[in-house]
Amino acid sequence: MASAHAIAAAPGRHRERGRIDDASRVAVLATAALCLLPLLLQMPAGLAVLVAVTAIVMAAVSWRRPMPGPLRLLLVLALIGTVMTMTSFSFGRDTGCALLAAMIAAKPSETYTLRDARSLLGFALFAPFATFLLDQGPLSLLLAMGASLAVLVTLQRLADVEAGDPGGAPLSWRRLVAVGRLCAIGLPLALAAFWLFPRLGSPLWGIPDRVLARPGLSDSMRPGEWVDLMADDTPTLRVKFFGATPPTSQMYWRGPVLWDFDGREWTQPRWLRGLPPATVEPATRGWDYEIEVEPTDNRLLVSLDLLRAAPDGSRLAVDHSLFSPRSLTSLTRWRMQSAPPARYDADLGAVLRGRALALPEGFNPRTRALAEQWRRDAGADDAAIVRRALDWIQREFAYTLTTPLLGRHSTDEFLFDYKAGFCEHFSGSFVVLMRSAGIPARVVTGYTGGYYNRIGDYWLVRRSDAHAWAEVWLQGRGWVRVDPTAAVAPERIYDTLADRAPGAGGLLGGLANVTPALELGDWLRRGWNDFVLGFDADRQRRLLKPMGIERLEPRQMILLFALAASIAVLWMAWLSHRGERERDPLLRAWHRLDRRYTRLGLGRAASETVGDWNRRVAAARPDLAPELNELSQRFVEWRYAGTQAGPGGPQRLRDLIRALRRHRPRPQRIPGEHR
Repeated sequence: MASAHAIAAAPGRHRERGRIDDASRVAVLATAALCLLPLLLQMPAGLAVLVAVTAIVMAAVSWRRPMPGPLRLLLVLALIGTVMTMTSFSFGRDTGCALLAAMIAAKPSETYTLRDARSLLGFALFAPFATFLLDQGPLSLLLAMGASLAVLVTLQRLADVEAGDPGGAPLSWRRLVAVGRLCAIGLPLALAAFWLFPRLGSPLWGIPDRVLARPGLSDSMRPGEWVDLMADDTPTLRVKFFGATPPTSQMYWRGPVLWDFDGREWTQPRWLRGLPPATVEPATRGWDYEIEVEPTDNRLLVSLDLLRAAPDGSRLAVDHSLFSPRSLTSLTRWRMQSAPPARYDADLGAVLRGRALALPEGFNPRTRALAEQWRRDAGADDAAIVRRALDWIQREFAYTLTTPLLGRHSTDEFLFDYKAGFCEHFSGSFVVLMRSAGIPARVVTGYTGGYYNRIGDYWLVRRSDAHAWAEVWLQGRGWVRVDPTAAVAPERIYDTLADRAPGAGGLLGGLANVTPALELGDWLRRGWNDFVLGFDADRQRRLLKPMGIERLEPRQMILLFALAASIAVLWMAWLSHRGERERDPLLRAWHRLDRRYTRLGLGRAASETVGDWNRRVAAARPDLAPELNELSQRFVEWRYAGTQAGPGGPQRLRDLIRALRRHRPRPQRIPGEHR
């Protein structure tokens, strides 16, 4: 009766019905937080703080007693509403990830039993996997791997608690070794799947676009909105040249071309993207290069001015803007050839000419008056008007990022009142001035310059290198690039990128000082891109090229993967068989004792109880019975009577394991035998 009562009160079973101990609950909540961390780092700061604070509040409020169901439901609905409000009720990958993080943050309010804890850990594992929908960088991978390992260790702790083990430190050496063994068993199959599982050249289905897009170039430009972009030191392009390299002053990375102006905002007409690219007569020299584009979540590409032909998988518009047919949600590489134009669209059509001269009525009267005066002075000499505007900028204008938001007549205010700004002010106002003088003009956006990474022998272009310049159409030459920002006299360059974002290399002569550490870090990131993210279907088929196999066909890839997977499975089976011993040290010691008796022909049968076994051994070997009976009784009491919860339990367990290991039954001696 007492034994039955002890078994019913066994700690593992009691905890299954009731709350887990505080130390285990802390370990579970800490592991869930670790799972959330990589996802929070990819979310907007406001959303990330909201989710983190919610998780802390939920865990603290419901620590001692469950939160009432109606209140919990109300808080969850309020959290969902807040997330949807912050994402403007738009659905995309980032919205889904934010809702997932919010649900995980609310889950601690109902985590009390072992079942609740396992449910939270399983749910929390979705967070690091969802992170790869937003970012596939090495940091996200390392954090996700750390979170997954922490989940395995914590699950092992919960299993120990359920078995009656008090648990001990969450990161005990025994648990780490057990989790490491599991990872070592599965690693070969995972590597075989990554390198050899046949990949499709294009996905069977897409994933939703992001609602909160990354900062970067777009097909519109408003005064002042580029300040944050130009202060962002994040890499956007890496360029590898094959052969000649243009001087930094000629590295204009052409992006969207803006034609339409409504008085405040410049935009690119979508219908122009469907027209074939304008005729270009390239100069004799040119450049061959490969661009590695970081994910941008839009379809805009850039190329060195001026691209000769669209690379495979992209499309050139009439103004030589370059587009991808799909959103650039992952790292992409593009091989390109460019050359400066000798003549570019020398025969401008009437429709495009009208578009390049259009201005809204009722805006910027002073600019119009000045342009008309210049036209009367210059006559038909358009180039003279361009030179006069650049001379004016050099004499009187200054470069600064500190410019107040301009009003209705933004060009008038910039040209006549402030005379200070940055590239978007200079380019937009210059184009308005040219159009007012009857010269077709347009705004070109993109990047300029770059930083040469000596370790990797490539050029790095950052978001802070974002730039806008102008193109004017001149008779006999066609479109000609004019950069009014570069005309600013050096002594009037004030608040620059170097002052705000050290590390950016841009228009104004390499103002940044990229340290060797940053240079090494970006080289390592490029290696990650090349080794992992850039391993696509084409590179997979060329995997055995160094061995003389030019290209693997799909059938060969399947056979190769099947072979590698079979070897990996055999490896897993061998390791599993080799390490199939129980993780419980007491059971290991008990089964070793059984094997010693088996060598004497007295091993315990699978269907034999401990008592029957002891009686059979006592009948055959009375000399072994006393010690075996004593050890068996201690083992049964520890395993099934719940005595491990008493005082001194860990020490008694260690003593029992040592006693089982020391017991060595000797073979029965034959009378008259001499050793």
